[in-house]
Amino acid sequence: METKIFHGKLTPAEIAQKLIASFNRGNYHAQQIGGGEQVIVQIATNRMSRSGGQTAMTVTLQQLEDGVSIQMGEQSWMGVAASLGTSALSALRNPFHLLGRLDDIAQDIESLQLKDKVWDTVQELARTKAAGHELSERLKRMACEYCNTANPVGEPRCIACGAPLGDVQPRTCLNCGFVVRANEVNCPNCRKPLPPL
Repeated sequence: METKIFHGKLTPAEIAQKLIASFNRGNYHAQQIGGGEQVIVQIATNRMSRSGGQTAMTVTLQQLEDGVSIQMGEQSWMGVAASLGTSALSALRNPFHLLGRLDDIAQDIESLQLKDKVWDTVQELARTKAAGHELSERLKRMACEYCNTANPVGEPRCIACGAPLGDVQPRTCLNCGFVVRANEVNCPNCRKPLPPL
């Protein structure tokens, strides 16, 4: 499972609507389950599809205080693998049979890229809503423990009273948007290395 967090004015319903509009056509069927703060979108190949193997995946959308957490489930590969295996076997027996399976191969290749296409769709919507992996405005400010003045993240001392603000200041992983501590080297969510401060 892969989880990414998008900070900004984005809701699970908006993301679900975009995913359904993008994937509920052609060889795919998309449906929404639930509503409100948690929405699940299931994307699968149509049962009556004339080409390619069967595949499916689940996208879980959870509203957070400053955005949305998107968790992509593992994609079902067995139907696609079986279809590609059939194409390979028929090509071994008679290479000209491959011409009759071009539609199947094209659909299988498209299905293999489904996860990337879902992330691209979410990224496109996030850009239109000015959302991203950067810290939200609320998280970009730290309150001084002594005088309660809002300070920008990264300030070593309070701009009002001069008190030290400490080294536990939030930032986000540039890959997945997870809020990490200043002393972390790798993101606890996606395990990617974090840039040095």
